Amino acid sequence: MKELLLLDNDGLLLDTERLFFDVTKEFFRESGLEITEALWAREYLGNAKRSLQIAIELGMQEDDAGDMLRRRNSRYMRCLQGEVPVRPGVSETLSFLSGKVRLAMVTGSPRDQVLMMHRHTGLLDHFELIIADDDVERPKPHPEPYSKALETLGVDPCRALAVEDSLRGFNSAHAAGIDCVIVQNSLTRLQRFSGALAVEDEFLAVLRHLGLSLSVPVPPCAS
Repeated sequence: MKELLLLDNDGLLLDTERLFFDVTKEFFRESGLEITEALWAREYLGNAKRSLQIAIELGMQEDDAGDMLRRRNSRYMRCLQGEVPVRPGVSETLSFLSGKVRLAMVTGSPRDQVLMMHRHTGLLDHFELIIADDDVERPKPHPEPYSKALETLGVDPCRALAVEDSLRGFNSAHAAGIDCVIVQNSLTRLQRFSGALAVEDEFLAVLRHLGLSLSVPVPPCAS
């Protein structure tokens, strides 16, 4: 069994990827621009383009786009102050894995956002390490976030398993030499994950790739 499970956050543990897209779509529309799920999945979640770059490519002036996105960010942060939905199967799976495998989060969100969105989830107690956007110089899809997690915890890539929901995250884990399972969400179903260990529809399926099952008791890790 793998020693370390490395998990993305947005769109995998929490349904924030959809929330962020819906807020962004609203502000783009108010500015006369239309973004589709397909475009967002390809350019933002796949090609790792920033919202500003997408807005400019769709015809906005850079200053106007910057102002629009500052207002978008303010609205999104207000949304995160509420109760953010945890994706199905996540709480049960993490509770089951606690003490059986080491858990780390590797996210492209800033640490303050991560702490805010998890204020009411209780999930962060399961993780011994969080690598956030502000902990690296080169974010996903560069391998640095995953490589830094491995280095910090002293784990070889072959002893780790990554779980992601997007092509951007998959490319980061894959480039770091880590096997990666994809758990799709409503936006990333449009992406193709060549080279992934598996593509799943449910988070609970991650257990199968660790050789575990909720129905079979597993002894805790030796201390």
